[in-house]
Amino acid sequence: MIHSLIYSFLLWVHPIHISVTEINYNEKSKSLQITSRIFVDELELGVRAQRKEPELDILTPKNGLTTEQLIKNYMAAHLKIKIDGKVAKLNFLGYEKEDISIISYIEIENIKKLKTIEVFNDVITEIHDDQSNLVHVTYKAPVKSARLTRETNSEVFTFSSK
Repeated sequence: MIHSLIYSFLLWVHPIHISVTEINYNEKSKSLQITSRIFVDELELGVRAQRKEPELDILTPKNGLTTEQLIKNYMAAHLKIKIDGKVAKLNFLGYEKEDISIISYIEIENIKKLKTIEVFNDVITEIHDDQSNLVHVTYKAPVKSARLTRETNSEVFTFSSK
C-alpha cells in the first residue's frame, strides 16, 4: 500500500514523457506504414514551441489553422526517415485523437526492398530532457526496437536480404 502511494506521488511529481512510433512494412502495397502515438498535452507543448505561440490550443486552433496541419508540420520537422541512406518522402495521411493521445498516420510508398532504415525522432525533446521516443520497426522479420532520447535521437536498423 505504502509503495503504491510513493509510486503514485513520484509519477505525479515527475510524469513519464514518452511517444511510441511503429513502422511496419506492408508487402502487398510495398510501403512502410507508420503510426506515431504522442500524448496530446505534450504534442501541444511541442507545437506551441515550434510556432512560438504559448496560448495555442492544438485541438481547437484559431486563425484558419487546423489541427491536422499543425500536427503534420510538427511531425515533418521531428520525424525523418532514410531508406538505404536516402531521405524518404513521408506522406502524412491523417491523425486521430484516442483518449489522451494523438495518433499520426504516415506512409512511405514504393519500397520494394531495403537493407537499412534510419529513423530520426526528436519529438518533444525540445520540451522535456527525459523524453523517450520508442521506435519499433517490422520488416520481413521480428520487430527491432530502439529508445531514442535528446542525446541519441536516431537509430539505424539493418536487415539482411532474405
